[in-house]
Amino acid sequence: MVQVNVVFIMRNDESKCWSSLMSDFIQAQRIDLAAAFRWAVRLNYHEGVANHFSVAINNSGSQFLINPNQRHFATIKASDLLLLDANNQDTMSQANAPDPTAWGLHGAVHKHCPHARCVLHVHSIFSTVLACLKDPRLPAIDQNTAQFHNRVVVDAGFDGMAFVDEGERCAAMLSDPNKKVMLMGNHGVIVLGSSVADAFNRLYYFERSAETYIRALQTGMVLNFLSNEVAEKTAQQWEGFDGSANAHFNELKSILDKEEADYKR
Repeated sequence: MVQVNVVFIMRNDESKCWSSLMSDFIQAQRIDLAAAFRWAVRLNYHEGVANHFSVAINNSGSQFLINPNQRHFATIKASDLLLLDANNQDTMSQANAPDPTAWGLHGAVHKHCPHARCVLHVHSIFSTVLACLKDPRLPAIDQNTAQFHNRVVVDAGFDGMAFVDEGERCAAMLSDPNKKVMLMGNHGVIVLGSSVADAFNRLYYFERSAETYIRALQTGMVLNFLSNEVAEKTAQQWEGFDGSANAHFNELKSILDKEEADYKR
């Protein structure tokens, strides 16, 4: 009898420990996602009270945090983020429901693409300009643009706002874990990542690459494209920079800690 009680106490302690670890993990995700919203404003990636970021908090990816409806990115704090379940069909009928396009897009991606731990969707200026070109492909013209060589899904099937049907269509196009950017024709961009840091770093470099290409086109001069071999070599070299995304994002958070520390609340 004593042994049974001891086993029970150990299991109870383990359960409490696991619960505490999960709570700490979710809070860390809240803080990272809130930081991403604040930096999206600083980098001019935001648009009114539209666009949305999310991050998964369970193994399957079906449960995720996302920004509340009709809130400016500059005001979002860690505690403001909604916790949703992609498998809950009653989400949009509940109080504090998310933006319907956020639910349609992020719900579908988190439901069908478990590799998409973090999903960032914006209408940032240069990515959107690129998405509006007749040929929206991003060619490799420098080491930043080469990072995305053969690693971008181009969606030319824009069919209105990303409600549930549109979200399902987009999710189906993001099934390849090796392609973590979708350029949404006539719309904007979706960037995926293994973490908030990974996704935000990728968004930063994609927007910067789109700007480089658009400004190069504006010169009217002939562009000097990298060969496929050099572009692929450079892309693989980028993939070998382990830890660079975390280092970048940690620096961004350290700036917020000094200037906008309320994002953590």
